[in-house]
Amino acid sequence: MKLLSLNVDHVATLREARKGDMPDPVTAALMAEKFGVNGITVHSREDRRHIQDRDLELISQLVKTDLNLEMAAVDEMLKIAYNIRPKMVTLVPEKREEVTTEGGLDIILRKDYLTQFINNLHNSNILVSLFIDPDIDMIKQAHKVNADIVELHTGAYANAISDRDQYKELLKIVDAARTAKKLGMEVHAGHGINYNNVGALAQVKEIEEFAIGHSIISHSIYVGLEKAVKEMLALINS
Repeated sequence: MKLLSLNVDHVATLREARKGDMPDPVTAALMAEKFGVNGITVHSREDRRHIQDRDLELISQLVKTDLNLEMAAVDEMLKIAYNIRPKMVTLVPEKREEVTTEGGLDIILRKDYLTQFINNLHNSNILVSLFIDPDIDMIKQAHKVNADIVELHTGAYANAISDRDQYKELLKIVDAARTAKKLGMEVHAGHGINYNNVGALAQVKEIEEFAIGHSIISHSIYVGLEKAVKEMLALINS
């Protein structure tokens, strides 16, 4: 059975449009758990554009499933991880001007720093995932810096215009997933995944978990959160 971690950032984005208290990502996370998700993902950005510290604290206290904290590899976020103690931290690249994460983490440029950063998280019994492009060399680097998990960036696959280009990107994902698995790392996937393109990814046996947010939250506006979650769960396990 493949697992689904729901990213509730986009609930917070809608709330922050009016700087009010609705809709509440904490409530959405708790509802999603009842509807069958296996985990909750939140991205605490340095500029706090959507998820606020209060959201993260409450979610960490109240959710019963696995909490995945996406964050930049910086000291401020390390302190937050120490305090929150999620089951897993996913390290992602972060630029203030971007609308959403634009690519995978470049491990080679910061190899020594990331090795120590990951060791610090391991010392607090926190699993570490690296959000990286489906590139064989980057997979090997993730293993060298002691990552427990790789989350494959599926943006190029999701954004491919032609069927041919999408298939090429799918093959990269398959190769990367197989390599990561052989090296002993768990394989997750995320970014741009929706109800139309998840089918082929769901057939990649090495992928154990999907982190999906925008498409589910968007679909829930029309059909409700319960149906949106259950439809995605059905697709990834079909």
